[in-house]
Order: sequence, then C-alpha cells, then structure tokens
Amino acid sequence: MGPARGLKKRRKIEKKPEQNAFASSEKERSIDWWDELSRKMNGPQSPSKGPDKFKSVFKISRRTFNYICSLVKEDMMAKSGSFTFSNGKPVSFEDQVAVALRRLSSGESLVIVGDLFGLHHSTVSQLTWRFVEAMEERGLHHLRWPSTEEEMMEIKSKFEKIQGLPNCCGVIDTTHVMMCLPSSDPASKVWLDHEKNHSMVLQAIVDAEMRFRDIVTGWPGKIDEWLVFQSSNFYELCDKGERLNGKNFMLPEGSEIREYIIGDVGYPLLPYLIIPYEGKELPELRAEFNKRHSATWLVAHRALARLKEMWKIIQGVMWRPDKHKLPRIILVCCLLHNIVIDLEDDVQDEMPLSHDHDSGYRQRVCGSVDIKGVHMRDKLSLYLSGKSPQ
Repeated sequence: MGPARGLKKRRKIEKKPEQNAFASSEKERSIDWWDELSRKMNGPQSPSKGPDKFKSVFKISRRTFNYICSLVKEDMMAKSGSFTFSNGKPVSFEDQVAVALRRLSSGESLVIVGDLFGLHHSTVSQLTWRFVEAMEERGLHHLRWPSTEEEMMEIKSKFEKIQGLPNCCGVIDTTHVMMCLPSSDPASKVWLDHEKNHSMVLQAIVDAEMRFRDIVTGWPGKIDEWLVFQSSNFYELCDKGERLNGKNFMLPEGSEIREYIIGDVGYPLLPYLIIPYEGKELPELRAEFNKRHSATWLVAHRALARLKEMWKIIQGVMWRPDKHKLPRIILVCCLLHNIVIDLEDDVQDEMPLSHDHDSGYRQRVCGSVDIKGVHMRDKLSLYLSGKSPQ
C-alpha cells in the first residue's frame, strides 16, 4: 500500500482476527443494541427489524457491521473515557461504531449526526476519530498488494476475462476530495487545484473486483497524476524491479509480455504502465486496443465512484477539514470499501454507481513516453488484434 501522507508511524500490525470471529456471544445479548438505538433515533414506534432498515442507516449489512466491530473493539474499548446520550444513558461500544459509520457513510455534519443519535456534536467527532484510529491499526490487512503467485494469477485471469488483456495486474486512477477552506487560511493557496477547488488527491490501484490494492493520498489536488505516481512507493518498487516482477506471459511467436498495470493519458507510458494510444482517426489495430483498454480501465473508475457513493464523507465538499487527519479518514474509507468486497456483502450490488467520481475535472495529459513502454504496448496491440473479445 502506498503512503497516506499525514499518518504517524504505526506499530507493527498484529495478526488479523478470523472473519467469522464476530459470530460469537455478541449475538446472544438479551437486549439488542440496534433495537434500542433505532428507538432513540426514530421514536418508540419505529420498526427496527429487517435488514433493509439497518442497511438504509449504515450502508452495510448487519453481518459486515459485526465483523467491523470485531476488528476495532479491543482498541476502542482500551481508550479511557465514557460517553452518554442526551437522555443520560451510556453509549455502548456498538453505538460508538454505529455513530462513526453513520458519519462516514452519510457525510452529514457533526451536528446532524449528533441530533440523529441524541449526542453532542463534539461526542460524534471524538467517536469518529476513535474509530478511524482503531481501523488504521486493525484493518490494514484488507488493503495490500497480492503476496502470492496464486493470488496474482487469479487477478490476472479476472482482468483477462474483461477484454482479453493478458498479464494485467491492476488499474490506476486518481480522484479529488474537495475541501472548503477559509480564505484567511495561509495554506489555502497550496490546496487550490487546476479547477479552482481546494482539494486533496487520492490515487488508487485496483484489482478486477474493484478492490483497492495500493493507495496514495495527502497530496494537494493541484499535483498532477504522474507526479503523484512518481512520488509513490509503488513507482519506486517498480523502478527497482521489486514490483510487477512476476511471471511473464508467453506470446505465440515466442516473445513475452511482462506484468503491468494500465492507466489513462494522465500517466506516462512505461514498460509496466500502459496507457492508450493518443490521437483521432487511429488505425484499426490501435483503435481496437484503445477500446479494450478503456473497457478494462473502467474498473478503477467504478471503484472510485463506488467509494464516494458509499462513504459520502469524501464525496462532497468537506467543511474545513483537518488536513493532517483527512488522509487517515480517506484511508479508512478505502479499508471499509475493501471489507464490503472481502465479506461479499450484497449491499455493494444494490449501490448505484455515479457516472463520474471527479465531476468538473478535465483530463490532463502527461505526454511522457518510455521507448520500452512503446514496444510493450505495440506487442499487446498485435496480440489482441488476433483475438475476439471474451
């Protein structure tokens, strides 16, 4: 995973808990916390039963919620301090996680979330941050580059099934998280991007199932895609030959295709980063390659659209965020996005995908070309020209 700028050095990640660990005594509590919370939020006559009601509030299934609780419970419960609702009743651990997830998924203000739950807005802020810190510690194993050849082979196979691209290991794209900063803020000009918005960049490499495999965030939105990429740990590893260095794909005539990722024209053409051909009225072979490339690249576009659709705290314009904390919030939203995929939560199939995760941002062109990247792309084009779409 690439760095999330603003993160402090974290202690060594401990062994992840089993994903079925949440199927435990928590289910056996005599009084269901969700029934109580639902009554606080909507009144005593409000029905809380049924999965649809729960999903409408938290954007995830009850099963996924329980798993997330199992991840963060130890860290959150270890922190000192207790919280109470406005009626004087204590805020349970599940309530705390629920408040944080509501804040992240709805994007509503601290005041609105506080009013919904019967809490002061400062309590919502504290609970959200406790949750973010715990998820950073306990959820990082859900965002990682494939560690085995078998895992990478499965990813390549799924990408090839989209439009035939062989040996493709990922798709890269970038989005902007917009912020509302006061003009009096001396740093406001630093965060002003090319479209005159204050924003922070999130760059992500995803697999064929829209799972984030590497992210970089924390850079001002005016930094171009290729500069963010070239500053990343992923780029450094690739340049050293320590990433995208697995098995080559043998072509019929005897030449080979190395491992690579694909991106749009905002990135350089490299031996391990393949972008589409530029220009209008391209020859048929190049036009066909671009068609297949575009259909495959859409996986990353959809992943970022879904991320912002499910975790709306990073979808709109954030009101004067702490720019040191924001990268950590973005990271946790990416972890939650992956957890929904890893647990095969059917809520992901119910989420509408907006067409544009970066509305109002025009495509910027890098224009940098590596001759080895040119040869690699041409080999791919020739190979694909002899195949029908799968």
